[in-house]
Amino acid sequence: MTSFAPECVLVTGGAGFIGSNFVRWLLAREPRVCVVNLDLLTYAGNLESLADVEERHGVGGDGRYQFVQGDVRDFHTVRRVLGGAMHAAPPVDAVIHLAAESHVDRSIMGPAAVVDTNVRGTLTLLEACRAELAERARPFRLLHVGTDEVYGSLAPGDPAFTEETPLAPNSPYSASKAAADLLVRSYAQTFGLPAIVTRCSNNYGPYQFPEKLIPLTITRALRDEPLPVYGDGHNVRDWVHVEDHAEALWAVLTRGRVGGVYNIGGEAEAQNIDIVLSLLRRVAKPESLIRFVPDRPGHDRRYAMNIGRLRAELGWSPRHRLADGLAATVEWYLAHRPWWERVLSEAYRAATTLYLAERG
Repeated sequence: MTSFAPECVLVTGGAGFIGSNFVRWLLAREPRVCVVNLDLLTYAGNLESLADVEERHGVGGDGRYQFVQGDVRDFHTVRRVLGGAMHAAPPVDAVIHLAAESHVDRSIMGPAAVVDTNVRGTLTLLEACRAELAERARPFRLLHVGTDEVYGSLAPGDPAFTEETPLAPNSPYSASKAAADLLVRSYAQTFGLPAIVTRCSNNYGPYQFPEKLIPLTITRALRDEPLPVYGDGHNVRDWVHVEDHAEALWAVLTRGRVGGVYNIGGEAEAQNIDIVLSLLRRVAKPESLIRFVPDRPGHDRRYAMNIGRLRAELGWSPRHRLADGLAATVEWYLAHRPWWERVLSEAYRAATTLYLAERG
């Protein structure tokens, strides 16, 4: 397997949950690598999540980190960033594409915005990379970060998703991510763009915007507010700690097969209701806070990821046990209450609109 050693990595959506954790993880472990973070700072982008990174690695630190506020759908901005015109680092030689609208509930409320960001944004990035490399050819890789939701839903007892599982997205969000995956594949096949796709299971950990299940449960429980649980609560997800995901992304970027697809998962399946009950116990709150609400339209029943390819080719396996990771995540939210309290009104908007509003 040919290794790739980038000097300057562009992270799109680097102020979001996975992006900020990846930026922090990379700068801490690769002392010769520079990182440029391109983020529009929409509702889930939060520069507070990178305050320690800015202090340590920004202009007042070792200078290896730079933030650029911009839209991945803006071709000219992306081209300038790739060429080095908007930052002090060398020209970009690797891209981790994380910029996306990532919440299924919001895609149900407004599909057009999700499709525009996830599909047009990916297309614009691909075109900008192609134009940049046509003008200044160099060793280069683009890693497009996808989701297990593109595979659809599994029944109990079905084998886990592999990279050969047919795509069968069931929500506007997952459909937009499947379209983006296929655009990346098409640019690799048609134009020879050196690109790789990953598909990851549900992430959890520090700095997650409190609209997803785990931070939503923690923050609402700490405020003694009702905890909405869809349907019967028996939907199953595979959970991976965000730091394990960061390590996997770097392994795929630097050692993965160009043109390939890699599943990333935590090998930690759990029912949603069991996650909620575990979190309630950890914050010493009563089960009476739980409110079972009508199921989400198109709600996939079960996800499970086969990570055999990633383990066999690149030697990666998840390091965090789910129980330990949940405990550490609860402790982080307890210790960082000001961080999440500042974003609660926007974080709860989708929850209130979809399943906590009064129903006629």
